[in-house]
Amino acid sequence: MRLLPVVGCCRRGAKRWPDKDSPAATVRRDAVIVLSGAERGHRSAGVHPRVRAPVPIAVDEPMPRAGAVRGDAVGGPMPAPAGFGTVGRMIERGNLSRPYRNLATALVALAVAVTPSAGALLAAPGKVALPAPAGAAAWRADARHLPDPMSADPVAVQRFLASAGPAEQRGLVAEYPGVMGDLDGVPFALRYAANRRAMSDAGAPYRGQDGQFLLFDPRGNGRLAQVFGDLATADRIAVLVPGAGNRAANFWRGVGGKRFRSPAVQAADLYRAAAGYPGGDRLAVIAWLGYDTPRGVNAAAAREDLARSGAAALNRFVSGLAALRPQATIALFGHSYGSTVIGLAAPRLPHQVTDLAVFGSPGMGVDRVADLHTTARVWAGQAPGDWVRWVPGVRLFGVGHGIKPADPSFGARLFPTAGVADHDHYLAPGTDSLASLARIAASGGLGGVRP
Repeated sequence: MRLLPVVGCCRRGAKRWPDKDSPAATVRRDAVIVLSGAERGHRSAGVHPRVRAPVPIAVDEPMPRAGAVRGDAVGGPMPAPAGFGTVGRMIERGNLSRPYRNLATALVALAVAVTPSAGALLAAPGKVALPAPAGAAAWRADARHLPDPMSADPVAVQRFLASAGPAEQRGLVAEYPGVMGDLDGVPFALRYAANRRAMSDAGAPYRGQDGQFLLFDPRGNGRLAQVFGDLATADRIAVLVPGAGNRAANFWRGVGGKRFRSPAVQAADLYRAAAGYPGGDRLAVIAWLGYDTPRGVNAAAAREDLARSGAAALNRFVSGLAALRPQATIALFGHSYGSTVIGLAAPRLPHQVTDLAVFGSPGMGVDRVADLHTTARVWAGQAPGDWVRWVPGVRLFGVGHGIKPADPSFGARLFPTAGVADHDHYLAPGTDSLASLARIAASGGLGGVRP
């Protein structure tokens, strides 16, 4: 993807994009960042006030080594995808007068519209399509008229299996592990058994992997959901939704081989930390990688196509949890693009969901808490050193994710993030954010935090 035109000049001393022949150029030209646009609530120049537009500009951090890939795809703490130019910062901070803000928005709109790569960014939203479980065709052809794995309600699945009896349940696990391990409404113990079988059949690195798994599908980018704690007795369930760059292949080792970026490691840290708070002894935490994430900070990350598919999968997954544990309350935790997934899922979540907590969020797809149409408490945290602070809440042609939840105008309950140095350490031991999220996970309470 080619670079979009730069709007505004670079900050003095900032590094420029490399020449096309530079070794680093091949790994920098696909970086995208969303540049702020018109002031909310104001219309001008034919551009809706709540617009978003992507434009990569001058780079503020050192160039990566040759052969490295930027963004969530690999490498250490998540760097800013690109530094903001002077105009971008002035718009975001409100330092430009209204006419100049309107002009900047119009320039961004023009930049996007005429860019050769605009087709990927500005394409009409795609249809939401969830993958059928492995073995779905044979399952549907079974003469027993088994529940359809794509359309059956989790409650209906639960009732069907309850009437089937233990022997038939075990037979279905043996015959259709891919479906039984993926089908929401299947009792937890049966899903664990089905996924153990499927992981063993898949070979390395999945065979012999310790843990309990509610989801396993190695096809494509892969999907996984690992459970920490006892779901069968939990009064409280926390579901962690990770962001860009996560794949089944790096689920345990972390994006770029950095374990602190591993959803499994983060969920385990959250589970251990929550044990020290009231209610934590009755908590189960799930690291849920149930959707295809963007490969990094790119055009896909600036759009909501993948998030909409993820939201549909998350709604079904959470409904399955609620069907099996109707008395338990549920909290959803979203990092980065995972917060966008949660935001789009919010209106259809079951009433058992009492808390939505997001961190390092580029936006939840709306501009205020009320637009989420949820009765759940909404929490947000954003560290001062997180590059996402430069992602402004503006919209253009379906690009961008709305006002950031950490913006006071959004209306979320803010939690402290002291100790978080970048985009990737919100769940690191010793940080205020992990302590806050652990308390939210355990009971939903966080005294002294501004609503």
